[in-house]
Amino acid sequence: MTNKQEVTILLVEDDLGHARLIEKNLRRSNITNEIVTVSDGQQAIDYLFCVGTYVGAEHPSPMLVLLDLNLPVLDGYQVLRRMRADGRTKHIPVVILTTTDDTREVAHCYELGCNVYVTKPVDYEQFSEAISKLGLFLAVVTVPTGEKGSL
Repeated sequence: MTNKQEVTILLVEDDLGHARLIEKNLRRSNITNEIVTVSDGQQAIDYLFCVGTYVGAEHPSPMLVLLDLNLPVLDGYQVLRRMRADGRTKHIPVVILTTTDDTREVAHCYELGCNVYVTKPVDYEQFSEAISKLGLFLAVVTVPTGEKGSL
């Protein structure tokens, strides 16, 4: 991602160790973008729609979401449904980043509108490598821009 685009990454991950590892490996891939981390689906919705704790906040646009599926309060499927149902968030790219590799779950996420589905390997080294590759991918992705403060 280039400096001129300044995409904010919303990382929705309930496992603090995974969240740290994801950010660490994205940074190793020269991703310098702001990364905002929330630990459950409701916090993600609150952040995206500037409600709850984030009432009155203005978030940068454009944005990209890295979304786990297995989350407390609201799961990743619920977050994805809410995002795709609202005109303010329906075009924000969503990368599913989860341990679930069931082909039915993968298909379901694409049906709901995810843009990319990445399975997190259980092995530490493989997990680190997968996130580094994701960082390389994110470095060349262009995301749709919205009007500043449209969320």
